[in-house]
Amino acid sequence: MAISLKVNGETRSVDAAADTPLLWVLRDELRLTGSKFGCGIAQCGACTVHVDGQARRSCVTPVGSLEGREVTTIEGLKGDVADAVHAAWAKHDAPQCGYCQSGQVMTAVALLERTPKPAPADIDAAFAGNICRCATYVRIRKAVADASDTIGG
Repeated sequence: MAISLKVNGETRSVDAAADTPLLWVLRDELRLTGSKFGCGIAQCGACTVHVDGQARRSCVTPVGSLEGREVTTIEGLKGDVADAVHAAWAKHDAPQCGYCQSGQVMTAVALLERTPKPAPADIDAAFAGNICRCATYVRIRKAVADASDTIGG
């Protein structure tokens, strides 16, 4: 089945069963490997992408539900908020092993685009279910707050 969706600003047609998880289409068909497989049940956040600007777990999102929708992966993330998050991530040394970081960054950008000045509870709520095996949660929270200050939130 041919499905048309916009990925990182480019209209793409993929030949996949409608129930194929978006993650596998991104990684196997489109060769966009920044989104990672972690759990396969939307509980860890490693596969987070944006669908129409909202953070979405790609491991449980059927590609057939995305006809004509806009998907942004870590490879296509850009703009002032993304730049502020990347700078804050480096400043606060947020990643350790790095495996979960694309999902963490995608979550941070979606949060800050929706809520430029998040309260600590907003950050905790947005990141609930984003697992970091290295437990860099304190650095991630500091990076989100710093990025918020940078964008003028």
